[in-house]
Amino acid sequence: MRSRLLLVAGLLAAAPLAAQQRPFTPDDALRVASINVLDVSPDGRWIAASSATARDRQNTDHFRFGDPTYVAPRTAAFLLIDAESGDTREILPGRVQVTGSEWSPDGRHLAFLLHGDGTSLHFFDREDGEVEKVDVDGEIASNSSLDWRPDGSGLLLELRAEGWAENARTEFVALSEGPIVVQDGGDPFLDWERVRNLGGLTVPAHVELDGATRALLPEGEYAGFSQSEDGRWLAVVGEVPLKTVYEGNGGSEWRLLRLDLESGDTTQVVEPSTDRPRPSWAPDGIHYAYADSGHVHVRSILEEEGRNLTAPFAGTVSESDTTKLRYGAVRWREDGEAILVDSQRGWHLLDLESGEMELVYARDEEHRERFDESPFGWSPDGRYLYATKSSTEEWARGVMRIDLEGNSVDASLSPMLSRSFILTEDGEHLIFRMSDGDHPDELHVAAADERTIDLEGATALTDLNPWLDEVALTRSELVEYLDIDGKTQYGILYYPVGYEEGTRYPLVAEIYEDFFSNGFNSNMNLLASQGWFGFRPSVEFEEGFPGEAWMKGVTAGINTLIDRGLVDGDRLGVHGTSYGGYAANLLVTQTDRFAAAVNISGKVNIISFLGDSEKITTRNYRAAESGQDRIGATLWEQPQKYIEHSAIMYADRIDTPLLLLSGEGDWNVPATNQREMYYALRRLGKEVVWVNYMKAGHGAGRAGSEADFKDHWSRMFDWYHTHFEKAVEDRPVTDGAG
Repeated sequence: MRSRLLLVAGLLAAAPLAAQQRPFTPDDALRVASINVLDVSPDGRWIAASSATARDRQNTDHFRFGDPTYVAPRTAAFLLIDAESGDTREILPGRVQVTGSEWSPDGRHLAFLLHGDGTSLHFFDREDGEVEKVDVDGEIASNSSLDWRPDGSGLLLELRAEGWAENARTEFVALSEGPIVVQDGGDPFLDWERVRNLGGLTVPAHVELDGATRALLPEGEYAGFSQSEDGRWLAVVGEVPLKTVYEGNGGSEWRLLRLDLESGDTTQVVEPSTDRPRPSWAPDGIHYAYADSGHVHVRSILEEEGRNLTAPFAGTVSESDTTKLRYGAVRWREDGEAILVDSQRGWHLLDLESGEMELVYARDEEHRERFDESPFGWSPDGRYLYATKSSTEEWARGVMRIDLEGNSVDASLSPMLSRSFILTEDGEHLIFRMSDGDHPDELHVAAADERTIDLEGATALTDLNPWLDEVALTRSELVEYLDIDGKTQYGILYYPVGYEEGTRYPLVAEIYEDFFSNGFNSNMNLLASQGWFGFRPSVEFEEGFPGEAWMKGVTAGINTLIDRGLVDGDRLGVHGTSYGGYAANLLVTQTDRFAAAVNISGKVNIISFLGDSEKITTRNYRAAESGQDRIGATLWEQPQKYIEHSAIMYADRIDTPLLLLSGEGDWNVPATNQREMYYALRRLGKEVVWVNYMKAGHGAGRAGSEADFKDHWSRMFDWYHTHFEKAVEDRPVTDGAG
């Protein structure tokens, strides 16, 4: 171990800047703080935010997953940030668990739900800084939404029915502990789905500022609310689960209800159907847009029928492209008199009064392949449309503003990583997170109404991790390469701390699916601190043959780095978590070029896995047949494909030392699935170690206690160091030529 520490110290000393800093450690990974905006006051000045660390997510009781009464710990600092001065203070002291934060219409009070001994409603008064608990008549649901009434006279939230907690807990315990558990295939629901559905049962209620409470609807499952501007009408999407289904999402009956908050009368706006309503609500809270058969319709909850607005514009994409035009509603304009509509041609502005539609931003197929764009706000006068924009070929990302009167586009794009944009209601400022791509995000504010938007000149409102100046961090690079099929792929390369040009370093690939954007990454910093390259390569899947993807893409990406003279091809490691762990395990059945591999909470037998994670009900069947696993068929239709994509079936081909890390409380990939690989490799005389964290969950030690977290990384470091050293020792001796 001493020789390894000296090696790392030597690498750190190689770079002048790194010589003044220390390596990034697992303690640091637990300490790094991130920022999340909860709500912005109507005048754009006051920001309610939370700042959390990985330590705030620890000590979850994973064995209570599926218990509707359990609220997993998700604490954070609860902050008030002045967008003008950047001054920051705590709304509540210490680490707290808050959800549903929303400013009152006048911007004075912040309502929020505090989780601890139950869920409670609180008001923060911005003027005097006081926090007041509201005595609500009833138990607030831990998953409740929170919405102010338009006039600020009260709020809408969701309660639990009397006796709900006792019933839900009893059902969970009975299914978890028995003493006898009987599951009958004739029942409409899988039992764990039936128990999970209990968590969705709530009672929508109106709460006045003094806590007086009035139930609005009977107990049920509700999936969305919209209030009218005048406060009279409430539109509610309701769900009635019918049965467990394995294909699609047809197991529920959906409805759209209209509630008159003055009289209490409830009317069914949309007849019950297995098609889920997906309304895009207008600012008035009464009209909504929806897509149907490739057209955009608009309807009022006070009307019997909707109107097809895009039927007059039916046609083909172009004279050369005879594909039928399909329209979708993207975003209402702030005055509610126009809708931004998307088609294969681009973004159109559809005027509701005249029925006219104008193409305001062209986005043909080639453009869509080159850029990812998404609208997020309008200027109050409707002249400017704001959207995020990023290239799919390079690190050029940021924001653009479309001038609908001047027919011009102003874009602020750079290698900086900017995201989570909010346009203030007055249209004067953009609030967003930004970093250089290698440091944690900080909250920034930029002028939105200047002649040119300048994100890089934005003002930083936070400085959450000043201590990182003492730490040597990795730097990232976007890598382009061709996979074995000759298709362009991208990966993110993270340089070892103290990197010296001309020296070849070990590389550890962390694999999953696609990687493109960078951003602060604790995992990669931990690898870089050991003197290794970290690499996150992308792969391309073919349905029915997904197991080939990692062999075609990962190895090709690594070859590119070896050819550049960066990487020592004898000292290669590979690991992944969950689907990535599955990928790493499958990959080493196809190649022995890695010196070591780690499977973190990844399945090894897709056949036994189908029904192995009972608490997530049908997810594993869906994932295999039509989801992430991409088998494209059932086990009984294509049994050979399930065999081909189960690493356990080819354990005899594994020559790579394999470390298996699992969590006993993993509700997603049970530790028993990895145990199969341990038993198989041990039986075959292969090098394998299995570490099962008895109180951890999905993610192994990283999803356990602080001690588990540190042990997890210590074992991974040691595993790679040991086998990288052995790879050097086992190199053939040459005469020194070449």
